[in-house]
Amino acid sequence: MNWAVTTYDTAFGYVSAHGAPLVDLLDPQPGEKVIDLGCGAGAFTAEIAERGAEVLGIDGSPEMIAQATALHPGLSFAIGDAHCFTTSESFDAVASNAALHWMTRDPDAVIARVHEALRPGGRFVGELGGAGNCAELIAAMQTAWRVFGLGEPELPWYFPSPAEYATRLEDGGFTVRLLEHAERPTRMVEGPDGAADWVRVYARSALADVPPEMVGPLLARVNELAAPALRRESGWVADYVRLRFAAVRKPDGSAPMPEGPQL
Repeated sequence: MNWAVTTYDTAFGYVSAHGAPLVDLLDPQPGEKVIDLGCGAGAFTAEIAERGAEVLGIDGSPEMIAQATALHPGLSFAIGDAHCFTTSESFDAVASNAALHWMTRDPDAVIARVHEALRPGGRFVGELGGAGNCAELIAAMQTAWRVFGLGEPELPWYFPSPAEYATRLEDGGFTVRLLEHAERPTRMVEGPDGAADWVRVYARSALADVPPEMVGPLLARVNELAAPALRRESGWVADYVRLRFAAVRKPDGSAPMPEGPQL
């Protein structure tokens, strides 16, 4: 499935988003102040900094921030919850790569925080899992859980449709300039055991209530169920569907802001 809308705007000199690095869509300029929201270990933060921008990486995981600081000692990082962070200055752009779908508690609060952090006309650019992301993997998990007599697995992600996320952005004080929703099958490189390793890495919270002796057989069943759709001669493929967007803060837009600690 492909769903795309592009509108040229001088804030985005690069509008052909599909297949291009997210940093090209962001197009950070020397001297600009940028937040990398959900920065993880700082790889995307470093890409932005290489373009000459001043970057602040924010992540809710102290462990990730410690790793980012160790790997990129010349860059700035801070621990912060994307749902409630605030900043003491305005930024030119906020970017987020493969992190927004983990921020499930209140997506509107995340957008509100970004809105508050940006100057009027500032850019919000991101990529996250979209509706249909990992559908085969999730279906295999759900079926395996039922086969083993377990309750429905609790899934830790938020995968919005293009219309849903565009509405959230517009309601949050942004004008959407680009929105793309596209299938992107991706080789699994996290481990040799296919869907089972994918669950261990990305859905480990769903295993928390599974009896230890059941985990191995359960994940073997996940592999059996997912293999017809996702296993190739060259290896396993994850059925990713990505939602990529670029938006600008409306000059006169406003959104209610919850209180939160400053970074």
